[in-house]
Amino acid sequence: MIKNMAAGDVIKIFLQSIAPGGDALGRLDGKPIFVEGGAPDETVLCRIIEEHKTWARAQLLEIIEPSPVRVKSVCPFYGKCGGCSLQHIEYSAQLAAKAAILKDSFLRIGGFDLDGLPQMEIVPSSPFEYRNRMQFHCLREKAKNDNRSFGLKGRGSGEIIAVTDCPVAENGIRKLLQEGKNLPLPPEKDRFTVFSFNDLFLIENGLETGKIRLLDRDILLDAGVFFQSNISMLEKLILSLIEIARTAGTTLPAADFYCGIGTFALFLLTKAEEKFPKIILAEENKKAISFARENLKGINAELFALRDTAWEKAILRKNLKFGFAVADPPRAGLAHSFALSLARYGPLLLAYVSCDAASLARDSGILLNGGYRLKDLKLFDFYPQTAHIESLAVFEKQV
Repeated sequence: MIKNMAAGDVIKIFLQSIAPGGDALGRLDGKPIFVEGGAPDETVLCRIIEEHKTWARAQLLEIIEPSPVRVKSVCPFYGKCGGCSLQHIEYSAQLAAKAAILKDSFLRIGGFDLDGLPQMEIVPSSPFEYRNRMQFHCLREKAKNDNRSFGLKGRGSGEIIAVTDCPVAENGIRKLLQEGKNLPLPPEKDRFTVFSFNDLFLIENGLETGKIRLLDRDILLDAGVFFQSNISMLEKLILSLIEIARTAGTTLPAADFYCGIGTFALFLLTKAEEKFPKIILAEENKKAISFARENLKGINAELFALRDTAWEKAILRKNLKFGFAVADPPRAGLAHSFALSLARYGPLLLAYVSCDAASLARDSGILLNGGYRLKDLKLFDFYPQTAHIESLAVFEKQV
């Protein structure tokens, strides 16, 4: 029986695990209680701040019995800034929590059973100073005694915090914050993106475009166009994709869906032992496609600047057979119509790069019903200290 509670009630509860989104999860008479800032295996005192019929949210008041994996956060803005949510938990425990969430998503949302899940590999990152790409918010009304013109959005509020450090940021961005330098603000935008890698620093409304050396290839990118935020982990992911592509038992063309600036396509055609004679790229963002065209200059590629809802008609149903494809959709996952068409017309081997466990599990269920089997599953921890989950699922068509 679910216990009735009211906002303002103070309760003592044992927290069992980390839930999607980063809150700790406990249960009171079977009712799930989500507590921000809690850790697994600890007893806390908390106040109910949000009451619903089947769940509640609570504010942490006191740690009665601390978790064995609780640690002191290293950032003075932790808990105020809206970026990190797991910095109070040991890194190994963060990885374990994310793996459990990913596995549970496949079982609960995707309709898989334990026998249908392959052994999950976890690929860790450097826990700090990993983030090469960050989005800042304009601080046009500067704080008293502080001339900073930008900051990070606060947790649970619209407040912009003029942070003076960010331990997860790459050294170039971290140095910028520590030295208190201001940046040129875009006149008509409330936020802007910066990118820092080695000696390159890009910023919207400033020097926006530049090249980085990724593994052994030069990539042209733009601060205003999406690019992965952890270069070290991106290189590990690319190497995994190359190895997977080499196992494709065919010389049919390859495809890169949600291709962005063409990073995966470049390496698939140049490093997968020249297995694929051609690659098809599809992406909604026309600016990203223009960069992809530049990055793949001289390579046999065909590019489509279309929404994913149009890819079935324009690509998959044109009697095109693919031996291998990679899909790297946004957090919402595959468009439903595209997921159904992939299940029907998709390649023999499909690598799905995901930034959301729930949408991956949902789409995996569709692919499973369409004749695919889940061959491999890896968790790539692109965002340590946060609850974000990046993963790679490999599907093989049953013929």
